[in-house]
Amino acid sequence: MRALPHLARGSGLSDCSVGEEGIRSSTSREQLVDVRFDGRRIWSFWLQRDGVEVDGGRLVAWPKALRSHLDGVVDVVLADPTTGEELHSETVRLGSGEGRITVVNAAGRPLALDKSAKLVETFDNRDAAHVEPLLKAIDEVIGALREVGLNPFLAYGTALGAVRDGRLIGHDSDADLGYVSAHDHPVDVIRESFLIQRKLADMGYRVTRYSALALQIHVEESDGLDRGLDVFGGFMRDGTLYLMGEIAVPFEREWIEPLGTATLEGREFPVPADADRFLTATYGPGWRTPDPAYKFETPASTITRFNGWFRGMRRGRAGWHGYFKKTRHRPLRPTRLVRQLVEDHPDVQLFVDIGCGRGSDVVHVADRGVRAIGLDYQPSAYAKAARQRREDPLVEFQLFNLLELRHVLAVSAWVARMPGPRLVQSRHVVERLSERGRLNLLLAARMMLAGTDEGFHLEFLSRRGRDRYPRRHGLRRALAPAAMSELVAQAGGTVVESVRYDVSDHPRSSEVCRMVIGWKQ
Repeated sequence: MRALPHLARGSGLSDCSVGEEGIRSSTSREQLVDVRFDGRRIWSFWLQRDGVEVDGGRLVAWPKALRSHLDGVVDVVLADPTTGEELHSETVRLGSGEGRITVVNAAGRPLALDKSAKLVETFDNRDAAHVEPLLKAIDEVIGALREVGLNPFLAYGTALGAVRDGRLIGHDSDADLGYVSAHDHPVDVIRESFLIQRKLADMGYRVTRYSALALQIHVEESDGLDRGLDVFGGFMRDGTLYLMGEIAVPFEREWIEPLGTATLEGREFPVPADADRFLTATYGPGWRTPDPAYKFETPASTITRFNGWFRGMRRGRAGWHGYFKKTRHRPLRPTRLVRQLVEDHPDVQLFVDIGCGRGSDVVHVADRGVRAIGLDYQPSAYAKAARQRREDPLVEFQLFNLLELRHVLAVSAWVARMPGPRLVQSRHVVERLSERGRLNLLLAARMMLAGTDEGFHLEFLSRRGRDRYPRRHGLRRALAPAAMSELVAQAGGTVVESVRYDVSDHPRSSEVCRMVIGWKQ
């Protein structure tokens, strides 16, 4: 990068510079910053919160989603979005490109980073005609929800924009509705949510479900853009408002109903009766001050509760879906681990692969006359193998969620009742799990091996090298064998065998640890 000096540098950020790594400043105070490329907002950040300390200052790195666009020349302006004050300006060249940097999609439409750090078509780049179908859909969906006995209202960023500004928030990219059910039990509100989905489908809307209590309606804007209208279910229980997404706070129903109204883009829509209390519960007491870099800080207890009630079957699945989509053309080959296990255990009658992926090991074992079961969190991974082997009585695939204890217990008990000597393996799964997920994996293996003398065969990345092995297996980080051994002991098991080996001839090869874990029966 080299600076082109014809634009004057501002004085709002001390020793500020824009470079290949990101944006640097020696300013010690917190500062909200809008980043504009050639006059258009692209991204917003908080200097201290989002930066890291480097050379006595702060570096805010370019977001991953933006980096592929940073090749060429661009006029960068850093501004305070609350006052409009220009804090710094600079013309820079990034990468090796000679043309102007444009952050657009394949159709040439402008993109910006939203609150989830995704490049999307935000509302500030759309005009009234573009968003008219979305406003119409909000009206229609509110009507549909009323037909099934609910009182829907604008929620989250849509409510914030309506109450504070009377318009859609420019840096937002979707619209949100909420409702508070008359039911107070999670099972009942889940059943109600599926009723709502069927109603919307009957109206002709295309609906995607986020979780058991949240769904997205796809709305086509005037130029064909697919815009999301999110519907978040909620309920009151023991004096607490639970609204899917972020909210679990002490609340009173009369603060929600009877609903009030607010104007959004010239239309009147329902909002909670006490909009101040509702928006304070959502965004904190400073909700009246715009913050395009706002990040939800949901308490861990709320996340845990919502995961257990409503979204246990979807957490993290999108990442695996992306990985298996990218690797779907790879040929199915049995792993070195399963080839060795089959050779060492000629009398095995049942094989179980926890985290079977595309099912290559399951198919390999079944071809040797052994009943083989593949368990995985992402059903699209093993879908092709399941179709090809649907008439094979030795092959069975089953959805299996290690993050959901009820699932772990039910599926593991099912396997445990099957007769005969068995092998249970898991490859490159434990590295991607939380501690709770790892303990659930050990619990599942223990249950499946109950009444046998067999061990659980576990393989994981113990050192991330400079070869392509981690990327090829969708692994982001290694797991220390000592840490895994501690968890094994915590789960009542013993590491019977532990071997480490390099996976390639690369001078900085990745290392894999293979463990055999047993439990006293």
